Parts: sequence; structure tokens; C-alpha cells
Amino acid sequence: MTPRLPRPRLPGRACRSPEAAGALRKLWEALRPVDPYRSIKAALGLLVISSVFLTTLLVLVAIHSETELRVITIFSIITSMLLMQFVSHGLTSPLREMTAVAKAMAQGDYSRRVRTGRRDELGELAVTFNSMAADLEAADRHRKELVANVSHELRTPISGLRALLENVVDGVCEADPETMRAALAQTERLGRLVGDLLDLSRLDSGVVPLNARRFEVWPYLSGVLKAASIKPGVALETHSRSRNDVHLHLDVSPPELTAYADPERLHQVVSNLVDNAVKHSPPSGRVTVRARSGDAPESLELEVLDEGPGIPESEWSTVFERFSRGSAPAAEGSGSDGGTGLGLAIARWAVELHGGRIRVAESARGCRIRLTLPGKSTTSH
Repeated sequence: MTPRLPRPRLPGRACRSPEAAGALRKLWEALRPVDPYRSIKAALGLLVISSVFLTTLLVLVAIHSETELRVITIFSIITSMLLMQFVSHGLTSPLREMTAVAKAMAQGDYSRRVRTGRRDELGELAVTFNSMAADLEAADRHRKELVANVSHELRTPISGLRALLENVVDGVCEADPETMRAALAQTERLGRLVGDLLDLSRLDSGVVPLNARRFEVWPYLSGVLKAASIKPGVALETHSRSRNDVHLHLDVSPPELTAYADPERLHQVVSNLVDNAVKHSPPSGRVTVRARSGDAPESLELEVLDEGPGIPESEWSTVFERFSRGSAPAAEGSGSDGGTGLGLAIARWAVELHGGRIRVAESARGCRIRLTLPGKSTTSH
């Protein structure tokens, strides 16, 4: 066999090192002010230089020929004006396009965008403009969805309460305790919705203070679960039924565990998570609240587990969005009205206010919500 000889390295084809590539990138960025394709200032400077050069060339032609100087001057002016018109059109065209899109946005049309093919400052402005337009479109869509969802949420309990009161007034049914409990349930649902919307407005305004302090986790969570267990059940349209069949279990290790957080905001989080777990628990189900120490000093890792149908993995990233209820139905016989779809969104807001994280974790059965609070070192005040 003929031995294979190594391929000779051609001159100028050496591999470019990362240091050389970085140096070339820095040189390219340093030359940007003189690149007419990436700098408006350089393009205008090139226009002036080209006009002066063209005028000088035509004057030299006039001197060394029999052409009259005034003819050369007129021709030079016309050529310079055409060149300036060409360059100025390229510079002002994106601005006119942005003006038209801005007028459309002022009239409520946020779907239009500007072209982003340029590499100069106007190209960067076009990219920023499109990003702003996309944000405004998302905000407008969210506002419309919020109004529609709130209107729907308010209409349902108001319609139910009105029907009950009309039946009482018309003599269709008596004002017995059963009817009054149904009316009270609709009123409580309205109260929960109004409270969630107030929390939502504070979330958007960003003016909620964080009063963090050190506390013992076991007695604190015991109080939260006790309040959840004695909370009256949610009534259905026809009859009421509380979830006294669901067992709440607290697991704190070590028992003397302490954490640093805002107790009021954390109570809001745990209460929403427990209510949601109870709502989706099967009859005689079990809801477990588990607390452990985190990696940082006085940090806290908290889990709420239930034995319900769980949350599909495809909905893990959207379940914490506003008015998102997911596809998992409430447990049969839970007496739940479906909630407002704001509990998990408010829980995420309160956790992120601490600088923590909340997510859906994998679970062999039911749903597992895990949150992490960072402790004193990174909690903002």
C-alpha cells in the first residue's frame, strides 16, 4: 500500500485562534464610525466627500478642455443634488415608515411592524421600535383578556345570587337556611374575586412592601393549616358541602426549623396552594405540606402535595398565569366553584417578591408544587 502523506498546509490557511477572532471583532467594531453601511455619520461624511471630489474633478475637466465653467458648475450642482436625494431618501424612508406605524398604533393597531434590514443606527432603532410594538400589543391583548375574564367572573356569582333572591321574592322558594347558605356562598365567591383583583392590582403597581423577619416554621405553618381546615366549605348552586374529608398533614424537618420571609405574603402563598390542593383532592384524600431547610442560611424549601389528578406536563409553564385554571377538573364532591384562576398567579408573585422560585415538580401521584425562598441574604426589603 502507498503510505498517505500528510496534506501540506497552504500559506494563509492557518486556523484562526479565538484570540485572533476576538481581535478582529474588536477592530471591526472600532471601524464602525467610518463604515457608511453601519453609521449614518459616516454615510453623510461620504456624501460630502463624494460631492467635493466630483466638483473638483469637473472643474479640472473644464480647465483642461474647452467646456465653459458655468456648464460644468450647473452639471456639478445637478449631480450633487441627485446624489444627495438618493442618500437622504435612504435615510428618511425608515423614519417615514416608523411615523406611519406609530400613527396606526395610536389608533389601536399594534400588529404593524417596520422593516429591519439596515445595519446602521436606523436599523437598531427599527429593532427597538418593533420590540416596543410587540410589548404594547401584548399589553393591549392582556388588558382586553383581563376585562373579559373579570366581567365573566363577576357575572357568574351575581347571576346566581340574583336568581336566588328573585326566587325568594317571587315565593318560588322559602328563605330557609339552605337557600341563605347558597346566597352566602355566592357572596363569598364575590368577596374572593374582589380580594384577588386587589392583590392583582398591587402586583401590577409594584408598591407592595416586603416586611421580612425571622420566624419558626412549625408553629407558623400549623396556624396556616388550622385556618385552612376551619374555613367554611364552598357551596354549590343547590346545596353546600365542605371538604372536611380531606386530611391536612404537616411535615417540618428539623422541628426547630427557622426561616426568613414575610409571614403575611407567605401565608398568602401557602393558603392558596393548600386551597387549590384541597379542591382537587379525592374523597378522603391527603394534602401534605412539607418544609425543609434550603442551601442558604434561613432559606426555606416548601412543598404542597395532593393526591388529585395532577397537572399535565404541557401546562406546567402556564399554570401560574392569570386566570389559568388548567384542564384538571376539581374532585367530585369537592363543592368547588372552580376558583378565580388567580390564586397561583398571586402565589408566584409573592414568591418572586422574595427573590424565590415556584414551580410544578414531578410527582408519582397527584400534584407537587415546590417553592424556594432564598433567606435573609437575597430577600429584598
